[in-house]
Amino acid sequence: MAALDEPLFREFVASRQQSLLRTGYLLTGDWGNAEDLVQTALTKTYLARHRIRDANAVEAYVRAAMVTTSTSWWRRRWHGERPTAQLPEKPTGNDRTAAYDDRDELWQHVRRLPPRQRAVLVLRFYEDLSEAETARLLGVSVGTVKSQTSRSMQALRAALGHSGITEESRP
Repeated sequence: MAALDEPLFREFVASRQQSLLRTGYLLTGDWGNAEDLVQTALTKTYLARHRIRDANAVEAYVRAAMVTTSTSWWRRRWHGERPTAQLPEKPTGNDRTAAYDDRDELWQHVRRLPPRQRAVLVLRFYEDLSEAETARLLGVSVGTVKSQTSRSMQALRAALGHSGITEESRP
């Protein structure tokens, strides 16, 4: 029997296209990819039509090409993202992770300060006490509170300048 000629191939495509498309959908799970798969398999079959001696074997040849092509695509493609008809929910902007990270980093630096400087910072800025109240609680002069505050803030600025946290990003 002679090789499959073009008119017979066109007739095959016209009569079996919907069935092949359904098979393509079952292989890929997506109508767009199914259309691409059928087109690719039909192109491969058309280019190899001179090797197909039996017109009844064309469908089996196309379906085999669909399976091998689909497997090849599946192995090659990255499947991490897929387009969807509906966009996922948008972030609310209430993500406070970065602020917590900055606070944690700041607290790690505060913990490294000498005990008196750390006590002054905690009472002045975490407990929101005045210089006079802080001095009274620690049993030191107001001048000592001011100097300890200045030294501790200078140490924190130096440490935070190297870590990447800026004045604006600190809580």
